Amino acid sequence: MDWLIELLMGDGVAHVIFVLALTIALGMLLAKVKIFGISLGATWILFVGIALSHFGMTLSSEISGFIKQFGLILFIFSIGMQVGPGFFASLRSGGLQKNLFTICIVLLGAVIAYSIHLITGTPMKTMIGVMSGSVISTPSLGAAEQTLYEVTGSNDSSLAQGYAVAYPFAVVSTIVMLSLIKKFSRNQQTINDDKAEDSKTNVSHLSILVENSKYNGLMLKELSRMVPFKFVASRIRYIDGTIHPVEPTTIVHVGDRLNIIAEGVDSDALLRELGSLIPMNGKEWGLDNGKVMSRSVLVTRRSLHGKTLGDLKLRNSYNITVTRITRLGLDLLATPNFRLQMGDRLKIVGSESSVAAVAKFFGDSNEKLMAPNIIPIFVGIFLGVLLGCIPIVFPFIPQPIKLGLAGGPLIVAILLSRFGPNLRLITYTTKSANMMLREIGLSMFMAAVGLSAGSSFVSSIMGGGYIWALYAILINVIPFVLMTFIIMKVFRIDFSSVSGILSGSYTSPVTLAYANQLASNDVPSVNYATVYPMATFMRIIVAQSMVLFLI
Repeated sequence: MDWLIELLMGDGVAHVIFVLALTIALGMLLAKVKIFGISLGATWILFVGIALSHFGMTLSSEISGFIKQFGLILFIFSIGMQVGPGFFASLRSGGLQKNLFTICIVLLGAVIAYSIHLITGTPMKTMIGVMSGSVISTPSLGAAEQTLYEVTGSNDSSLAQGYAVAYPFAVVSTIVMLSLIKKFSRNQQTINDDKAEDSKTNVSHLSILVENSKYNGLMLKELSRMVPFKFVASRIRYIDGTIHPVEPTTIVHVGDRLNIIAEGVDSDALLRELGSLIPMNGKEWGLDNGKVMSRSVLVTRRSLHGKTLGDLKLRNSYNITVTRITRLGLDLLATPNFRLQMGDRLKIVGSESSVAAVAKFFGDSNEKLMAPNIIPIFVGIFLGVLLGCIPIVFPFIPQPIKLGLAGGPLIVAILLSRFGPNLRLITYTTKSANMMLREIGLSMFMAAVGLSAGSSFVSSIMGGGYIWALYAILINVIPFVLMTFIIMKVFRIDFSSVSGILSGSYTSPVTLAYANQLASNDVPSVNYATVYPMATFMRIIVAQSMVLFLI
């Protein structure tokens, strides 16, 4: 039986792989268990790791540190690659304001954590762990642990212990608070379906009756230059009722109707400039008459990656119009300087033969998107680690601040996913591949944290650590309630958007899933993606700063 004891309690490679796999497998099995309809998800891996290490199944500090940091990098990098394009696009449509709300939530939580430390005398290391768990931020914990190790040269399990105690209470409290806010809010569902869709897509689909006489008799390209807003017109319905695809030389008269795609923030002003909104559906625009059709086409031809729509001269070559581009679930306006990426989905309007020809030109093959692009991932991780290790010196700060192995890869991933096409770098990965990379990274990180914290976890709880749960609830609930009141009552933002902002600010996919259920639309998901990068970045910086200045 010596081989079994060595496998369970030894320190060889087989022991490391066995314990790591066992921890993750048992944790994910328990993640399927729901209590009052709520699952703690991958957090169960942390608890299983704590339990196993309590009974002696541990990893060496060197091995545990490597697994923890590499898992964190994979997790953070995959998130950045997914939300990067939508992050930059959302900043132009209220995203800046929403990210300011997120910054306030993060800073308020840090102030409360520090205040509890001053009032109760709880060690600052423990409070940083409690704070990370109370705001459901795994990257915050990872950044704090890494910074503490760089400063002191040793690991401290109190961070992970505080996190493990705080996390489940934080998940439950955020869900309970969302439910109460939904129940008592007077502004539960003030947005109509059209506005909800606009918030999701970042563009508006408008049918406009031209009434402004100063545009009467102008060609569409002249009208576009005169109107101070970006838009794409796909079809025109003349006064006699005939419908045609538009061209730059199409003449527009008062009384004609234009089918237009515009950026959501400009839609109201564009309406006031041109005329009035009229109700017309796809059938009325001739989508089923055989003359004009609309179709989604995938960009899968590698040579087109990084090209702009203007470079392709599609209207001249195929007599079609690209009205919008869908990228990672976000609809964007198809302007001539829009740079294409592999995996973009284009909305094409034109005749059946023209649309078929342009689909062939773009590739439009799901199979070509299945092959993984490994090079950008590891190039990005390499650059992210490099960026994260660069010391940034600020005046009057004794210790240089680093973005770390969490912040560096996150920023590089966002930049690569947004600007990769400019360098002809294909960064596309399927959603399933991205999720696999993310879940593997998160599971590795959680397992390593648990396996390194369990030896003293029970003694910490029995020694008074149970009070940490109360601290976690205070750090979680006070910013949640205060900022919800400000956002909804002062800024008049609807519940669906607020629930997404809060879920993103707390970096909680569990809370997001519940918010989507309450809202019955995708608006929370879009707002989650808008603020998530800023929330993650701020929580990393705040955790690092608290370690540097307060410990």
